[in-house]
Amino acid sequence: MKVTPLADRVLVKTEKTEAKTASGIIIPETAQEKTQIATVIAVGDDKEKIKVKVGDRVMYDKYAGTQVKIDGVDHLILKAADVIATIE
Repeated sequence: MKVTPLADRVLVKTEKTEAKTASGIIIPETAQEKTQIATVIAVGDDKEKIKVKVGDRVMYDKYAGTQVKIDGVDHLILKAADVIATIE
């Protein structure tokens, strides 16, 4: 399925957090903190407001976006203003 965001929205794929601590303790998914890093999959058509491009790794606000499942994989649709930084 192909999803294309509209206006100033960005489709991102969230990254999974590490399930083990440095000492080897396994943390269950329910106790893990929500990740705030994702990879941009698609961007809307408002090029003036959107400052990221497909393939960029970004950080976003903790409770931002709408969760969607595309082909069994979790994604988020964010407003461009909810993207707070790019990661290199």
